[in-house]
Amino acid sequence: MKKNENTLYSEQSLDEEYDDAVGIVMPILMDCNRDDDFSEGLDSVGETLWILPLRNLVLFPGVAVPVVVGRAKSMRLIQEAEHKKIMLGVTCQKDMKVDDPRLDDLYPIGVVAEVLRVLDMPDGTTTAIIQGRKRFLLHELTDTDPFLKGRITMLENKARRKNDREFEALVSAIRDLTVKILTASGEPPRDLIFSIRNNQNPLYLINFSCCNLLSQAGEKQELLAIDDLKDRAYRLMFILNREYQLMELKASIQIKTQEDINKQQKEYFLQQQIKAIQEELGGNINDLEIRELKARAGKKKWSQAVADVFEKEAGKLERIHPQSPDYAIQSQYVQTIVSLPWNEYSKDNFNLKRAQRILDRDHYGMEKVKDRIVEHLAVLKLKQDLRSPILCLYGPPGVGKTSLGKSVAEALNRKYVRVSLGGLHDEAEIRGHRRTYIGAMAGRIILNIQKAGTSNPVFILDEIDKVGNDFRGDPSSALLEVLDPEQNGAFHDNYLDIDFDLSKVLFIATANSLASISQPLLDRMELIEMNGYIPEEKIEIAVKHIIPKQMELHGIPNRKVKFQRAAVHKIIESYTRESGVRTLEKKIAKVMRRVARHIASDEPYPEVIRPENLQEYLGMEEYTLDKYQGNQYAGVVTGLAWTAVGGEILFVESSLSKGKGSKLTITGNLGEVMKESAVLALEYVHAHAEYFDIPEDLFENRNVHIHVPEGAIPKDGPSAGVTMVTSLVSVYTQRKVKPNLAMTGEITLRGKVLPVGGIKEKILAAKRAGIKEIILSQENRKDISEIKASYLDGVTFHYVTNIAEVIQLALTHEIAQRL
Repeated sequence: MKKNENTLYSEQSLDEEYDDAVGIVMPILMDCNRDDDFSEGLDSVGETLWILPLRNLVLFPGVAVPVVVGRAKSMRLIQEAEHKKIMLGVTCQKDMKVDDPRLDDLYPIGVVAEVLRVLDMPDGTTTAIIQGRKRFLLHELTDTDPFLKGRITMLENKARRKNDREFEALVSAIRDLTVKILTASGEPPRDLIFSIRNNQNPLYLINFSCCNLLSQAGEKQELLAIDDLKDRAYRLMFILNREYQLMELKASIQIKTQEDINKQQKEYFLQQQIKAIQEELGGNINDLEIRELKARAGKKKWSQAVADVFEKEAGKLERIHPQSPDYAIQSQYVQTIVSLPWNEYSKDNFNLKRAQRILDRDHYGMEKVKDRIVEHLAVLKLKQDLRSPILCLYGPPGVGKTSLGKSVAEALNRKYVRVSLGGLHDEAEIRGHRRTYIGAMAGRIILNIQKAGTSNPVFILDEIDKVGNDFRGDPSSALLEVLDPEQNGAFHDNYLDIDFDLSKVLFIATANSLASISQPLLDRMELIEMNGYIPEEKIEIAVKHIIPKQMELHGIPNRKVKFQRAAVHKIIESYTRESGVRTLEKKIAKVMRRVARHIASDEPYPEVIRPENLQEYLGMEEYTLDKYQGNQYAGVVTGLAWTAVGGEILFVESSLSKGKGSKLTITGNLGEVMKESAVLALEYVHAHAEYFDIPEDLFENRNVHIHVPEGAIPKDGPSAGVTMVTSLVSVYTQRKVKPNLAMTGEITLRGKVLPVGGIKEKILAAKRAGIKEIILSQENRKDISEIKASYLDGVTFHYVTNIAEVIQLALTHEIAQRL
């Protein structure tokens, strides 16, 4: 039988020359009856006993084991005991390395043993077969020469109950587990298994398992010290279960490892067969791939530095075994180098009229952007190697910033690529990952240049204002190199690790707001504002672009359905509230779906969509425009405001109430800037009360309340300053405000009127509300000159520099009704 490597036999000593318990061939089973306790014949054993110390072996009563005798002192004791037929006291050493043990080196509990036989082995060693008889407690060593001799006390086992069914079941479980462990350790002799199954002595069976199935001497000694056989059996059962589970786990690992090795051998064999077949067909597939890469590299227009890098990396690829994980990584890197368009450019179309025609065809308005593109094309025509500009189009959503890029690419005859930067947090998305990382790849800039196939595409950086930053880096800082014309001629991607020229790329960034873009990034871009569309422009866009597009998308034949301009205007005013045309396109698409349903169902449908048809298709009106409300009350003045969806009119209302005169109440969900404007307006009016003919006692005996209607809508900004001053002067003097008049402008404590923005949208809002006259800062005159004259018809503009002029223009001498 093979030696059990887990727990079956005693372990080899570190020094076999002095070992007394090594080289066990197999456990020895003794014949015994059911009630034998192996203490027969021990009456002659006195209080002292010769002691045989053993290394790494704990003997149990009833169990016979072979012991390889190594120490000379132990050899003489064994021979003396066999010759005189005397009993020995067998104890286990605590430390195997101690050659001449003393009392502290021995476990205190041992077993009285009988030497059954001494055998001289063929290899020159001596083996003694000893059998344990009864446990004892070693008190002291009384002699050490020629042998160890000690004073002992016999230990009795605790008596157990007869017919204990629990104990019988426990013994049966130990018997079964012992057989399992022996079977799992190898192929034990059938006689051994038969003897274990049929041995009816529970003491012997438990002690046999304790002695032969456990490897730790400390655990064996712990079991030997237990007086109650039932408790010893429970503890043994726990240890045997643990050992068996460990054996099963080891066996499972060995099986899995063997299966893995078999799988690898099979794969290697198949790979060798595939290699042989490929060589017969003309070459290895990996060699063919490398040859193909080198052939593509030969056609590249790259510099010598790039060519040297390619040759070096291709050489590495050839040296790597195809089955190595590094092969796929290196192959991907070489493929990336070869796939990039090194110094490959699409030929620009320098027909300026064609470019203008394409831009006008696809987009209405946007004159500044179109002029800038055509100007760039004109300079490029005159100077062939011009660096491309870095443009940033900013404005409200839906005005066509992103779609403009496609038209620009078509006008210039260039490739078009787009990257959405919204929500981007990782700097490596721009610069790429270093190749030391698993799954590394180039950044989005290089990947899209590779996708375009040319080194001079039109590259849209969409939503650049929504780039974030966190612990992974700041992508906006990485964009500084991309968007700097002085640096992007040698853009360095961490993955590519070779400088790439981006100077010929036409970058067009888009943003809704410049507030969240870092100042260094703004400095590198040419900013072009794209304002929202006025209703007249939206009507043109709908008629020329949106309606034909939606008719085609919905399968409606051209000219089968027409929209009256009044109907389009109605949709814009009553069903949308935006600066762009996205919602307008959705509403027109909704109308088209209803019409398509009627056509598909062979039902009658209106060939002309009129304003009165819209409620049927779009439901009730969603928005109503603000209208001028008259001037019958003092303190009510019309102001002009800019919002993300265009211009609007707003009303500033002021009233006086009895009080101590020190209280100013401001309502209407106003922001901090508007609140400051209200305080500033009141202080200015109070300081110039004599000029405006306002009695001083009104400030001492009246509280002021300023309110801006529609309190659910947040409002802020400085442009209501002149409106608040006019409202306060009107309510203090009770003078009427000039009818059909609106105003906008910021004020200072000295009474100066400062310019504000959004003039175009504010003028259009005033026209829609029926306003005839508008008061603006003198410095806003330049903004009026940029607006088409057709949009200014019917409106008179008054340009002022201070509050006195505003009051003179805005207030009449007619007394108004009290609010």
